Amino acid sequence: MAESSTAVPSIPVVFTTNTPYQLPPQKFMVPASWRRFQLSQLINTALALPRIVPFDFLVRGVLLRGSLSEASGGEEETLEIEYIESVMPPARMAALPHEEWASSVSASVPGHFLTGSYDGALRVFDRAQARLHTAALHTAAITSFTIIPSTSASSDGDLLVATASHDRMAQISRFSLDGTQTTSTSLTTLHLHEMPVADIAASADGEHLMTAGWDGIIGLWSTSIPEENEIPLDMIAAPERKKRRKVQEDSSVRTKAPSAVLRSHTARVSAIKFSQEGAVSCGFDSTVRTWDVERGLCSYTITASEKPFLALALPATPQTALAASVDRTATLFDLREGTSVAAAVKFSHPATPAALSFAQGSGTQFASGAYDGVVRVWDVRSTSREVASARVWDGQKVLALDWVGQVLAVAGEGGVEVWRVGAEGELQRETTAD
Repeated sequence: MAESSTAVPSIPVVFTTNTPYQLPPQKFMVPASWRRFQLSQLINTALALPRIVPFDFLVRGVLLRGSLSEASGGEEETLEIEYIESVMPPARMAALPHEEWASSVSASVPGHFLTGSYDGALRVFDRAQARLHTAALHTAAITSFTIIPSTSASSDGDLLVATASHDRMAQISRFSLDGTQTTSTSLTTLHLHEMPVADIAASADGEHLMTAGWDGIIGLWSTSIPEENEIPLDMIAAPERKKRRKVQEDSSVRTKAPSAVLRSHTARVSAIKFSQEGAVSCGFDSTVRTWDVERGLCSYTITASEKPFLALALPATPQTALAASVDRTATLFDLREGTSVAAAVKFSHPATPAALSFAQGSGTQFASGAYDGVVRVWDVRSTSREVASARVWDGQKVLALDWVGQVLAVAGEGGVEVWRVGAEGELQRETTAD
């Protein structure tokens, strides 16, 4: 007797994409049991691609993690599926030698990496991992630095960098990366905070800086270099005067006062970022706050109960902010007034995330670095788990990330490492345009 068999049900689907791999508009009947792998095979076969390109799939805006039948919920209408290129697992490319913990890193300068360290120095490396310059800017740990966008025509290779430190000061310095020798010059020191400065950010137009302090204060500064001291040296606290000794050796280094002081946080401010609408901050008072920078006022506050925040990242899409907390989550908040905190999207981690970075120009993909030494790559449309991960260090914390193109720079207790994310292949050395 012939064995009876049950036919596998099929689902009508149409595929859409914003990638270069476009399918002609048509309807497919595919088995309801199919998962990501089979769908990816279908796209590759239908397009007759010369090499295999792995894809992920979004059903109703959520990454497909199971079968199509699970994603469709048993409904029989045509299912619209968007496909995107899969993120390849991060691949380690290089390490940048550091004797101390690294607190911050930038991969945004063509041909170079910049790193801030716990020994108070900012270092410059080329893409061949050679250290070009070490600038001893602070007498305590550098917590953060930002590259100030150029506001005027300057000589090729000149770079303005603003640093923040545990020594309660921030500083603006000029780095010359042009030629055979990299040099640095301290230009002005910024004085406001009575406790360590946790973060510093530059506006897109390069005209302003903001600093965030452990004292709960946010400072707003112009990036102009004063011709005379704006704060008399005798008005600077004695411990701070001692910390200024190295820069005071150059009499051209001037003191600078803030143009505004922003107060609303009730505890340590962990991070500050300029946004399209003004600025966004987060802190140990379990709040994320938006700011009207021109008026110097807090315009909106999101309060999350018992959720001290450590890090902040802003996607390319406006009106949202991603904040990492000691409760081992990264949370995507809607910054529009009246939005419920309960509607925020959470990404759970097995260890405390302390670093966040959206992919350059992306509103959906971000990387997190945690106290377990693991970097995880996420898509905001899938909260169940990361799309890729890599263990950078064992038992050493990740403290900072910068994701530029396919390069992900990682800083932390293990120093600095460079990883490739998003595609296979060798790390290509960048060159500065002539």
